[in-house]
Amino acid sequence: MKIAYQGVAGSYSESCAKYNYPKCETIPCKTFDECFEIASENNDIKTIIPESNKTTGNIGIEYLIFKFRLNIYAEHFFKISHNLLGLNESKISDITDVYSHAQALSQSSKFIKKNKFAEHVRADTAGSAKFVSEIKDKTKAAISSSLSAEIYNMKILAKNIQDNKENFTRFLLMGKDISQPENKNKSYITSFLFKLKSKPAALYSALQGMAINGVNMIKLQSFPEKNSFSSYFFLCEVEGHIDDQKIRNSLEDLNYHCEDMSVLGVFEADKLRNK
Repeated sequence: MKIAYQGVAGSYSESCAKYNYPKCETIPCKTFDECFEIASENNDIKTIIPESNKTTGNIGIEYLIFKFRLNIYAEHFFKISHNLLGLNESKISDITDVYSHAQALSQSSKFIKKNKFAEHVRADTAGSAKFVSEIKDKTKAAISSSLSAEIYNMKILAKNIQDNKENFTRFLLMGKDISQPENKNKSYITSFLFKLKSKPAALYSALQGMAINGVNMIKLQSFPEKNSFSSYFFLCEVEGHIDDQKIRNSLEDLNYHCEDMSVLGVFEADKLRNK
């Protein structure tokens, strides 16, 4: 399997891909847009995307989910363990400046403040490690993964520096081909997008079918349509398989109230979801 990810070698996205699909070939991309584009153009390539973090919330890729509407095959809750990486000759007492992605800096704010480091935001965590390894300044450090330390021959000055020790990011494996698992005795999630018809109490009316059918909604997020502040799409996830009668009935009822509706995928719920 070929999996595209955002960032450079050693990123958490690549770490998640390799952990869950040990035999996969990973493909680095500069941006999330590029990840979606390459997966939408090639049936042989999938992409793994961070969707939300337990500590800091949504990553902000919903607009790409709407634009490309790739099929979701799986969700993976991957533990994010941040490490302070420096040159091999560095000590924590040498460090004055720390570089990383904005979310990694935010998730490690207590450690940063305690050590009075100056923060510098960069595009990604692994790229920050690569940058520090190349500038050869022992006062600089990066917050990144242990995989980055191996790849860029850096020293781990401090392990697990994140504020929340149970820091998980939800990743989605996505691709062009539509594929749904057989409905067995497992926990599933059905994910879909919809845009409502313009009428009073539209959302209330549209979601009544789920209440009537006893469907548990676990995600409902709105975001504006491109070039509009008055037209919104909704990203929704419910517990259950699309072949379940109650899910089918609910989606049929919802569709009656929609201008646009698209099922994004059916996939097994990650075992860590309820922890």
